[in-house]
Amino acid sequence: MMAFLFPRPAAILIAALPLCFSESTFAEPEAGEVIPLWEDGAPGFEDRKDEPEVVKGHSVTNIHYPTLTAFRPPKDKANGVAIVIAPGGGLRKLGVQGGGIEPARFLASHGYTTFVLKYRLSRQPGVPYKFEEHLLQDGQRAVRMVRHLAKDFELKTDKIGMLGFSAGGEVVSITCYKPGEGKADTEDPVDRLPAKPNFQMLVYPGPVGIPSSLPEDTPPAFMVIAADDNHTSVLLNLMHRFREIGVDYETHIYARGGHGFGLGKRSKRLSIQKWPERMLDWLHDEVLNEIPK
Repeated sequence: MMAFLFPRPAAILIAALPLCFSESTFAEPEAGEVIPLWEDGAPGFEDRKDEPEVVKGHSVTNIHYPTLTAFRPPKDKANGVAIVIAPGGGLRKLGVQGGGIEPARFLASHGYTTFVLKYRLSRQPGVPYKFEEHLLQDGQRAVRMVRHLAKDFELKTDKIGMLGFSAGGEVVSITCYKPGEGKADTEDPVDRLPAKPNFQMLVYPGPVGIPSSLPEDTPPAFMVIAADDNHTSVLLNLMHRFREIGVDYETHIYARGGHGFGLGKRSKRLSIQKWPERMLDWLHDEVLNEIPK
């Protein structure tokens, strides 16, 4: 296993470490490899990389040093597919447990190499970050970084996708729909790589990040939402527009479930509890094996 020697702890949230001011504690997650998107700090904000984050419950705020935390699958199950996971939180906080660590562990247990993205927050009061600039930058850099590390993690560079929950789905959307060509003239080898994901998975996403016209190279999509979620129209709109430009997609709209059900473990509804199985089915058919009709 490759060792990453970076000035950050080996897990997203460890309340006892001095990096964070914790207002409450919770069970320490299984340690993963923490990979800074930029070792010296985000471009233009390098002087803020050492500012402490704030942990409250299962959420994080005051993020100025964006990172990926990797969860490797068991060696006998690894399939070479990578998934960057963007947690939700309304762009005001980051709910890294239910929309990050839990799905990362679940997918890793089924053979997928997962990377939980800790991105900057554009709606947290007092921060200088803009969604269309800095969060796009974090999303694109995350995909490029995973491609850069493909050899070390034994990944297929054409099977790198993103999964986003709620506002994390907005980060996935803007990353998928903006141009993502590599920058050939840069000295940074990471930025020479393409930033467009090969597939996208959206779980009750918000509407931000979706342009008026979708690009022809929009990645295929898997989407999940409940009909009683206020954002259901986002997926209905995307379904129509995907059909217009010939993008493959699969959508599950459940009768009830509300917003923020995560992997569904806390729901009393069997359909919500079992939606992650539908995600695995789609990944098997459309990404892992590309099974034809």
